[in-house]
Amino acid sequence: MAFLSSFDICASGMSAQRLRMDIAAENVSNMQTTRTEAGGAYRRKDVVLESYGTDSFKTALRSASRGNGYASYSSGVRVADIIEDDREFKKVYNPDHPDADEDGYVSMPNVDVLKETVDSMSATRSYEANVTALNAMKLMAQKALEIGK
Repeated sequence: MAFLSSFDICASGMSAQRLRMDIAAENVSNMQTTRTEAGGAYRRKDVVLESYGTDSFKTALRSASRGNGYASYSSGVRVADIIEDDREFKKVYNPDHPDADEDGYVSMPNVDVLKETVDSMSATRSYEANVTALNAMKLMAQKALEIGK
């Protein structure tokens, strides 16, 4: 039933937004990390999302107008990749730091608290929008079942 696939779409969106919030939290928690397993300072991470299994609105409308219905059962959003930000590290003068170079500068992670705050707020709002859509569909399903009483 195509109506029930709407729940899967919202669930995939909520999962993707939760991962965005997790990555933003990871970035903030590592904003003072000057040494990683890979060597060097921590690099900011970002999530790349992509849609899958969706037809264009034109295709869906044409299919629905012909009475075929619209049954895209496997559609939603997924994480395509988690990429590292390649911007340069911030240089901070601290000659007493163990990771300081010969000039006394330490390479600090390229994490900006303001950007991470905005990203996490955006992910939170998107998550809430998916929850609202999910609740609306749940209410519609309940009302449809009440019709049959």
